[in-house]
Amino acid sequence: MQQLAFKMKLYAGKAQEYQKRHDEIWPELAALLTESGISDYYIYLDEETNTLFGTYKVADIDALAVLPQNPVMQKWWLYMSDIMDSNADHSPVSSRLVKMFYLP
Repeated sequence: MQQLAFKMKLYAGKAQEYQKRHDEIWPELAALLTESGISDYYIYLDEETNTLFGTYKVADIDALAVLPQNPVMQKWWLYMSDIMDSNADHSPVSSRLVKMFYLP
């Protein structure tokens, strides 16, 4: 099991909408993530910078490679693209973060 972390950028004034959309996450998206081996998925917001910080565990990191082609994931990205920095394919602009410390 690997733990991964990433950051994304939320548009100013969109925190409440971002929270609402995730509170109402689509069951098919939650199922897709779980079926892909993702667990313990958290997203935090730095309110000063509108930076989203996420972390999750994944059983098989190679299983993540198919997510971008999944129609449910593509539909979610499009749905979220109006409130956060997004790429041309509507995926969020995201940067993987490097683990620097761990206290078991």
